[in-house]
Amino acid sequence: MIEIINVSKSYTGDIKAVDNLNLTVNDGEIFGFLGPNGAGKTTTIKMITGILNPDEGSIKVNGFDITKRPLEAKRQFGFVPDNPNMFLRLKGIEYLNFMGDIYNVPSDIRKERIQSLSKKFGMFKALNNKIQSYSHGMRQKIVLIGVLLHDPYVWIMDEPMTGLDPKSSFILKEMMRRHADDNKTVFFSTHVLEVAERLCDRVGIINKGRLLFCGSLDEMRARMDKDQSLEKMFLELTEDEE
Repeated sequence: MIEIINVSKSYTGDIKAVDNLNLTVNDGEIFGFLGPNGAGKTTTIKMITGILNPDEGSIKVNGFDITKRPLEAKRQFGFVPDNPNMFLRLKGIEYLNFMGDIYNVPSDIRKERIQSLSKKFGMFKALNNKIQSYSHGMRQKIVLIGVLLHDPYVWIMDEPMTGLDPKSSFILKEMMRRHADDNKTVFFSTHVLEVAERLCDRVGIINKGRLLFCGSLDEMRARMDKDQSLEKMFLELTEDEE
């Protein structure tokens, strides 16, 4: 579970990137976080994961306050950032072992998970190559594998399917569904509204730092009194804020 309570963040002191955000992401659901460019999605995610501190409010991950108890909170989740270009001088296997060391994954479990996940995402034969030689999609896959290595309870993903080939994207979506069906938490941002419409149990739409809507698609259609696609309702909601 993720709890965001009265959270605000400003970079300039005048304009709030996130403005008094209240949001709860429950166990057992896939939650899609949607919004135009610059709406506050990545800022929110960076505050949830402890990369940024909120100016106001509090954030809890499985009951642990990310500001007051950061280590306990960070053990609860795995985070896929919006940029996979990291640790480029390491080999893929070195990066995965580094991630295993950070989360104290036992060697036998680590070996099995690395083999299983790397084969699932078509990365097994590339593990001994340096990450700098990987394509963007391959870098995205190695980051995903590293995040999933310690089997985190909460998945937090910022545009996780960017650059993935269709097969890997399909596999990831199936894994997200199984994770939520195991009564665990999946929180992800995406610009691909068709994916959100098919995959999410609930969505939150943010624009200019403010939450415009939170709920299921049926609830959104009832509120807007229209039987439309998520894309059309999203555009209507966000255009009203121009």
